[in-house]
Amino acid sequence: MKPLAPSPTGLTSAPTRPKSASPGSSAVQRRNSTSSQKNGKDDSGVPGRVRVAVRLRPRNTEELAADADFGDCVELLPELKRLKLRKNNWDCETYQFDEVLTETASQKRVYEVVAKPVVESVLEGYNGTVMAYGQTGTGKTFTLGRLGEEDCANRGIMVRALEDILADISFEHDAVTVSYLQLYMESVQDLLTPERDNIAIVEDPKTGDVSLPGATLVELRDQKSFVELLQTGEANRFAANTKLNTESSRSHAILLVNVKRSAKNKQERDFASHSENGNGVHVSKGHRAPTIRKSKLLIVDLAGSERVDKSGSEGHQLEEAKAINLSLTALGKCINALAENSPHIPIRDSKLTRLLRDSFGGTARTSLIITIGPSPRHRGETASTILFGQRAMRVENMVKLKEEFDYKSLCRRLEAELDKLIAENERQAQAILDGEEDMQRKLEEASICVAEAESKFAAASETFAEKETYQKKISAILQHHEQELNDSQTRLENERAQREKLEKELSEANRCLQEQSKEKHDTGEIWTLHKRLEEELLEREKLDEEIKSLKQQLLQAHIEAEETRRTVGKGSSARSSAGSDSTISLHRPSNMRDTINGQRATIAKLFEQVGLQKILSLLESEDVDVRVHAVKVVANLAAEEANQEKIVEAGGLASLLTLLQSSEDETIRRVAAGAIANLAMNETNQELIMAQGGIGLLARTADDAEDPQTLRMVAGAIANLCGNDKLQIKLREEGGIRALLGMVRSRHPDVLAQVARGIANFAKCESRGAAQGYRTGGSLLIDDGALPWIVANANNEASPIRRHIELALCHLAQHEANAKDLLVGGALWELIRISRECSREDIRSLAQRTLNASPIFQAELRRLHVSY
Repeated sequence: MKPLAPSPTGLTSAPTRPKSASPGSSAVQRRNSTSSQKNGKDDSGVPGRVRVAVRLRPRNTEELAADADFGDCVELLPELKRLKLRKNNWDCETYQFDEVLTETASQKRVYEVVAKPVVESVLEGYNGTVMAYGQTGTGKTFTLGRLGEEDCANRGIMVRALEDILADISFEHDAVTVSYLQLYMESVQDLLTPERDNIAIVEDPKTGDVSLPGATLVELRDQKSFVELLQTGEANRFAANTKLNTESSRSHAILLVNVKRSAKNKQERDFASHSENGNGVHVSKGHRAPTIRKSKLLIVDLAGSERVDKSGSEGHQLEEAKAINLSLTALGKCINALAENSPHIPIRDSKLTRLLRDSFGGTARTSLIITIGPSPRHRGETASTILFGQRAMRVENMVKLKEEFDYKSLCRRLEAELDKLIAENERQAQAILDGEEDMQRKLEEASICVAEAESKFAAASETFAEKETYQKKISAILQHHEQELNDSQTRLENERAQREKLEKELSEANRCLQEQSKEKHDTGEIWTLHKRLEEELLEREKLDEEIKSLKQQLLQAHIEAEETRRTVGKGSSARSSAGSDSTISLHRPSNMRDTINGQRATIAKLFEQVGLQKILSLLESEDVDVRVHAVKVVANLAAEEANQEKIVEAGGLASLLTLLQSSEDETIRRVAAGAIANLAMNETNQELIMAQGGIGLLARTADDAEDPQTLRMVAGAIANLCGNDKLQIKLREEGGIRALLGMVRSRHPDVLAQVARGIANFAKCESRGAAQGYRTGGSLLIDDGALPWIVANANNEASPIRRHIELALCHLAQHEANAKDLLVGGALWELIRISRECSREDIRSLAQRTLNASPIFQAELRRLHVSY
């Protein structure tokens, strides 16, 4: 290995960085530059050398086959940032670069090393250039212009640079525009609008800035639109198939990105605008011109240099190769002249050098990436590329901050404020004018009022003397009338005294007459009153006898009902117990039927003798015992479907609801709730109960009651209402479901059985509504929190509770909208148990059908590898 000695061409491996280009001095000079910009100057800059990175392309398929017996002509030392170019097996040349990228380097690393510092400088207000140079087929377009549609990791520098720019700017205050051009056969053409060709290059004679006024400018708002622009441009770019590259670019592609940003975090500066006579007019603090930064980023994909004998170009392709090589040669001459500090730089030899005037030796921050291949067959081209990069590293640019004052924006803002002030002035002037007119009108009205008052005062003065004369005459007349009045009052008092005397005499005579007439009629009146009193006493005795009879009948009916209830309870327990005597089992139902029939006959007889209206009237009796017996009779009557309509028509439902609301006696509330439960078995009565606020009363009773039998009756009434499809939403809104779930606190089996029956009825109605299409969404029961209790009691020891809960689970699972909630709540395992172990065939079959019909359940069973 050779030391870092001069190369055969006389160039050293790499120039050392000047002290002025060190990071610390750059920061100082940048601050100095910014300070000069604040003072309105733009003639200072920061020295910055062109940074050069080298990237090695891996061997392609052709090179793997043709050069299998030969080693690579280059060796990379990335940790030392050096490259060795082999002449032969024992001799090589070493070169130093800013970055050395191996064939395994990712696109992201290439961007961060080569282009990201330039992009950050552009966002700060400096011009920047990123350029790729190398032999055709070494990966320049892959490095710069790869879109990464199939693999986002392959995105090139163009896509990644615009991603960072668009992410950093604010579209409210900043703007980004792009142009995409190609230099083909020394003609500048627009890749976004192909019909625009031979676009003129315009140079500012004062600043030397290069612009292309004929190019298409597209303002960017997002990354997607930029990728679409790149796709359009790549489709319009000239390419050809040569021996060295199947898609060889035949033109230089230039992406021009203009960034306009508002300067942030700047100290406020006072500016003065001078008039024609030289007097300074200071601008107020609120009217200072905003500072904007205009920078541009050039990303240049140079066409590859090629030798005609290797590329096989001929005909038109040969002319294209000549134009490419001529423009690259002109670029090399300019870089040589700049590297050697030549007094003459041949900028105008090619349109490419004119476009890159600011990139080499100008005010832009420039990064160059040179691409090379490993094949020893192309060692000459590789060496030429390396030497091009070595010369470019010696080029110094004076990086300047492109900052200016946005007087146009200030002018627009001042014009808007002026228009606003003019409008406000006009409004105030109009208001003053209106106020003056109103004041003038009021003055005129006041003058008229004063004139009228003066005329009235004059008229009053003329009549004052006449009034004094009239007042004297009136005084004389009044004195005369007062004398006459006094005489009249004296006569009146005498007449009043005589009248009082006569009235006393008349009253005395009337008293004497009344005493005489009273003695004649006293005997007849006393006899009449005595006779009426005897009649009322007889009527009261009859009413007492009737009430006593009604009490005995009600008591007898209640006793018979209690005996029947006990008999029925014993019969049901005997039927449910195993191993009981068969003879007893046969005869008990007959005895119970006789007892029930006897009770119904007694109540029917009482109903016929007394009348329903009189029984209902006893519900309002002040005697508690009478109300208790009466409500029990009504409850037994309500158990017969034939009597329910009569009870409702006679106002019995309203009376029962009133008792439930107002009575404090637990027995009355229990029996009244049982009667309402009996009436709630009829659909018409259910709607009447809801319309008269019955569900609210039942809910309040459920909250207040502690007696299990009262809770059982209330739960039974609500359970009957749960079976009506039309009342479900109103039932839930008025607290029916909440009350039903609240009654599980008693833990009494009979209460829990009624709660389970109500939940099963409600779930069945929901399932039927979902099947018929008028019910959507999840279950209201699940929304009200019933699912945990359902799952916990699905395998309850009590058969009635378990049967209703199993039915409720099956009905809930039939609606697919409830499937996820059932999975989360653990109901799937209970459904599987029901489908396997339920003693009732109909419920077991329903569970199996439900599991088979639900895609969510099936997917979960497959995931858990469970069969049923």
